[in-house]
Amino acid sequence: MALYLLYESASGYGLFLAHGIDEIGQNTEAVRNSVTDLNRFGKVVKLAAFNPFESALDALNQCNAVSEGQMTDELRNFLELSLPKVKEGKKPKFSLGVADPKIGSHIHEETKIPCQSNEFVLELIRGVRLHFDRFIENLKPGDLEKAQLGLGHSYSRAKVKFNVNRVDNMVIQAIFLLDTLDKDVNSFSMRVREWYSWHFPELVKIVNDNYLYAKLAKYIEDKSELSEDKLSGLIDILGDEDKAKEVIEAAKASMGQDLSPIDLINVKMFAQKVMDLAEYRKKLYDYLVSKMSDIAPNLAALIGEVVGARLISHAGSLTNLAKCPSSTLQILGAEKALFRALKTKGNTPKYGLIFHSSFIGRASAKNKGRMARYLANKCSIASRIDCFSEKSTTSFGDKLREQVEERLDFYDKGVAPRKNIDVMKSAMEDVANQDTEMDVDKSSEPESKKSKKKKSKSKSAEDEVTVADGDASEVKTEKKKKKKRSHEEEEEATQTNGKGNGDDDTEKKKKKKKSKDVEMEDASEGKKKKKKKKAAD
Repeated sequence: MALYLLYESASGYGLFLAHGIDEIGQNTEAVRNSVTDLNRFGKVVKLAAFNPFESALDALNQCNAVSEGQMTDELRNFLELSLPKVKEGKKPKFSLGVADPKIGSHIHEETKIPCQSNEFVLELIRGVRLHFDRFIENLKPGDLEKAQLGLGHSYSRAKVKFNVNRVDNMVIQAIFLLDTLDKDVNSFSMRVREWYSWHFPELVKIVNDNYLYAKLAKYIEDKSELSEDKLSGLIDILGDEDKAKEVIEAAKASMGQDLSPIDLINVKMFAQKVMDLAEYRKKLYDYLVSKMSDIAPNLAALIGEVVGARLISHAGSLTNLAKCPSSTLQILGAEKALFRALKTKGNTPKYGLIFHSSFIGRASAKNKGRMARYLANKCSIASRIDCFSEKSTTSFGDKLREQVEERLDFYDKGVAPRKNIDVMKSAMEDVANQDTEMDVDKSSEPESKKSKKKKSKSKSAEDEVTVADGDASEVKTEKKKKKKRSHEEEEEATQTNGKGNGDDDTEKKKKKKKSKDVEMEDASEGKKKKKKKKAAD
């Protein structure tokens, strides 16, 4: 089976036929030994076809497609024209050797050409790369190097341009530099203390701050020359008159040794360097705060700028941090302890870099693990919002911080916290309100006189409408009052009529009762007379 080699150069696609492999053998070491010899390697590999690129832009596009493992239309046409044609239903009697397995699999899927990529093929392609300028005729010396240099610059520039996480690099470098500056400033300050304490040992007990100590060492220089004339300068540095007087009194009764002028100059210069480093550290911290407010405002509002920047730098980028689950974010920075615990089958660590947050320090000893898990959950939410949201806002970070505060109160006092759904709804409402305020601010511009006149006219019309509405309402209320009065009069009349009818009924009933009583008496008298007649008979 014949073997063809595909080589992607800076000037175009090249197709080579490896026809004399039996002469050098199919062993990888034999090919590696024969690559350096062009006479021997030229008998094995020969140029079959070459397709140059049209322009530098076309070369860049083809190179990007090959790096992503995709076959372009130009490469498809080149292979179809250059390789032997295969009849339908039959297997090809050749194979194609490629350097990248990804593009080989894509070529096989699209064209059904069998591709291979192994050490033997890679050694052959390495020989082709070494002697490529000898295979192509009519190639001027230096043209291939120029094409490679131009393509290399454009390819690397495109990769850097499409780097989504390039802004995060500023935060990563700033936090690394801030940590190293902290170490350097501390070590240099201790060196200033030890160096100047040889001359003025009592100053260490009076002044504890490293920056103020370096300032005083530069200002005082020789303690024997320190008098009350320098009291105002000491007060400006220390900010306390009592301490300034204490420094002067200590200098008068100091047990330190005298230093030569050259030694004092060196101490003064070194103290100035320490002061410069401390001031630069403050500026760098302000820069980090401003960058974090632009890149990850919610994460900075939740956990702080320094801890948030350390999380981003440890993860590699904000995108990588957003992709991490909360369990990974919780122990981020404690990898050594984690793997040690897994090997020894001990207890795994509860927290990593988030231990530096104030929330975990405020939690009790038994609740530190719970607090770390909850805080990692909220940090994961905040990082995802910062990474994938289009608008930059701190509303979500503030609400998540309130949730963490409520959880601390729940652990300490048992106060039930709010639900996450309610908190997120309130955060969304805050963001919507901010957007409306921004729209209102944009729309509220200085208006012209015509608009003001229109407003005054509209206001007067509104006043007339309100007056008319008021008059109509008064008329309606008067009509309602009249209706109520008439209705009340009718009810009173009906009530009086009802009373009169009741009296007539009672009189009729009384007359009926009287007539019935009379009839009953007449009947009883008649019965008595009949009884008397019977008794007489």
